[in-house]
Amino acid sequence: MEDGLWLIELESALQDDCTVDDIYAICHGKALPEALRLDVWQVCLGVRNKTDQLAQFNEIYDLPFQAQLRSDCEEFVSKLGNEDEDKVSVVCDLESILTFYCKNRNLVYEANNGWVELMLPLLSLKLIRSDTYNLFEAIRDTYIPKGCTKNGTVFNVFRLLLLYHDPELCTILDTKRITPDCYAMGWFQTLFASTCTLPVVLSMWDLYFQQSDPFLVFFLSLIVLINQRDQILAMKSSSKEELVSFLVNMPCNIEADDVLDFCSLAQYYSVKTPASFKRDLLQVLFGAQRGSSKPEGSVVSQALCLPVSVNELIENASIQNPHPEAVRFFLVDCRPAEQYNSGHLSTAFHLDSNLMLQEPEAFQTAVQGLLRSQRNAIDANSNAGGEHLCFLGSGREEEDQYTHMVVASFLQKNTKYVSLLTGGYEAIHEYFGESMVDCLEDHDPLKCLLCNKEQVRYGGKGGANNNNQKVLNSGANSASSSATNSLKRGNQRTGHTANNNGTAGDRKSTIDLFSKLSLAMKTKSAEVKEKLIDYISNPSATEPGSSRTGNGGEKHVSRNDRNGKRYRNVPPVFSIGEDHEEDDELNSAASESSSVARGAKTNSQQQSDPGEEIVSIQSFLKGPDVIRHFKCQEVHLNGYMYDSYLLVTATHMIVLRELETRRDRARIIVRRLLQSIVKITAKKRHRDLITFKYGYPEEENLVITDMDRFLIPNASEVTDLISRHIIKQT
Repeated sequence: MEDGLWLIELESALQDDCTVDDIYAICHGKALPEALRLDVWQVCLGVRNKTDQLAQFNEIYDLPFQAQLRSDCEEFVSKLGNEDEDKVSVVCDLESILTFYCKNRNLVYEANNGWVELMLPLLSLKLIRSDTYNLFEAIRDTYIPKGCTKNGTVFNVFRLLLLYHDPELCTILDTKRITPDCYAMGWFQTLFASTCTLPVVLSMWDLYFQQSDPFLVFFLSLIVLINQRDQILAMKSSSKEELVSFLVNMPCNIEADDVLDFCSLAQYYSVKTPASFKRDLLQVLFGAQRGSSKPEGSVVSQALCLPVSVNELIENASIQNPHPEAVRFFLVDCRPAEQYNSGHLSTAFHLDSNLMLQEPEAFQTAVQGLLRSQRNAIDANSNAGGEHLCFLGSGREEEDQYTHMVVASFLQKNTKYVSLLTGGYEAIHEYFGESMVDCLEDHDPLKCLLCNKEQVRYGGKGGANNNNQKVLNSGANSASSSATNSLKRGNQRTGHTANNNGTAGDRKSTIDLFSKLSLAMKTKSAEVKEKLIDYISNPSATEPGSSRTGNGGEKHVSRNDRNGKRYRNVPPVFSIGEDHEEDDELNSAASESSSVARGAKTNSQQQSDPGEEIVSIQSFLKGPDVIRHFKCQEVHLNGYMYDSYLLVTATHMIVLRELETRRDRARIIVRRLLQSIVKITAKKRHRDLITFKYGYPEEENLVITDMDRFLIPNASEVTDLISRHIIKQT
């Protein structure tokens, strides 16, 4: 009885307006019954209520390649074993769908492009023609990479992925001049429909569409190779033709009972891969496929190894208690010594690339030291230590040739998990901007090549001196941005650094980047501390020409420290805009108090406390008062992020945080009156990082009592909706 409950729940959900997440939560990877497969696929592919597009088809078959298309359809259907009467009908439907698809998308049909084979699992469902077309179009747009052609970007990306996880296997195939397009073309063009049996494909697609991850095909293909790596290594003396033939047919060995493990392994390797290539290549590789679209992947085709973005490198280290198998980088700075000494990340291990040619023995000694340091950092569970080596150059092509030689030497030794930071140190320098005083170790703007480049741009010596002074004097302002930068740097409770007494225990050295940055904040001079405290309590006083009392500035108080009353009949002074440098200290104070207050909650709290209210997510989202809901992540100052839902009603903003033990239930952690929101800001570099500030006007000041911060995809929709409803109430 219990085994069948999930089917009853799935049937019930399909009768309602369920989502892909609902289906995934119910099925948990179970095989779908044939009776429900169509409905599930339609929901997962977003075509459940789509209109009949084939109604626009004029039934004229006059494409230049029509004869080739018809011939391929007839040949394919003849192999299916249908009755003669059925064959005519199937060929007619197949040719009609593909002909209209070409006309509708301005595409050219080519033999062996995988379209006909991709239709097989859909034809087996025996649907009406319009439903079959909608599913085919959605699968092509969502899950088939664009440009699956010889030497296409798709296969360059896949080779980098194989090089990252199994460099030895990649090297053997490279030596044989066997590129991925030689053996994996059909895998990517048809999602394995051209090589696996129909039961395997149906089971695989059941899981595939529930995942909603188009990049899963890359990891499924990777698993196919890695599972057969012993046989491939044993065949390295065989001819190229024999090896290619073996590789092409490897998916044929997969059985229906293996599909769940097959997909689970693919997800495991996905977790162990830097996410940058997904984010950076999503628009290039996936999306609506039209005749004019040509993927541009020149950067990938010329890449020495897997590229990693500076955002991922910095944010990766701020993650607390990551998944045990998640990516954790060990950063290797390959710039010359004088550049490293004028500024670097404190977690970076210095490996001077010039030594490789000038002093090979010293270079090998340094490499051994690097490997020992990496092992020690991993054993210490340090934020600075990880299995994944990320190499860092200067960002200038002429110098980075030596960095590339160092990376190549590691790849030649079949070292796993080797990546290269896109943009090098220059990208890091630009990422932190004026906050580099706190974020970079030993940064000297007088010697830093990038600072000097900026100085020249601003006008010779005078500009250089002014710019240096600007950087050197940015201590207070950089300190004020520490709250926001803690998301990037993992700074530990910087809101308390102003009250630090400078004891030796608090200055304990560590190799962790974020602990060192926190230490740098603690050891600031008394003058900077005094300015910082003064700035938090009275920010307007620090501005040039401002008085001690301030005019119209914001100030922060504890959520319990509401010693003034809101004016009667006065609406909040609501605004929406960007976070500025001067706002960040305010964010720090409010976020810190909010974080502490939440962390102090105990079981002795009353049940009416929204922080202790547990609800069913789906029931709550479908509540009559809910106007819209958005998937998001609640972001705390200490770097923790929680999967959440943000709900908007006519009067309130509510946030549900998913329970770790039960993903279908959540805790209400925020329930705010929209009228209490006085300011919504977005970070300049992270437009999806949204801060809501709450408070009330007091005389000419705006008192900020609390704040919440969220990472929201398509954040502009959320802020527009909330701002409209706030304005309605004022």
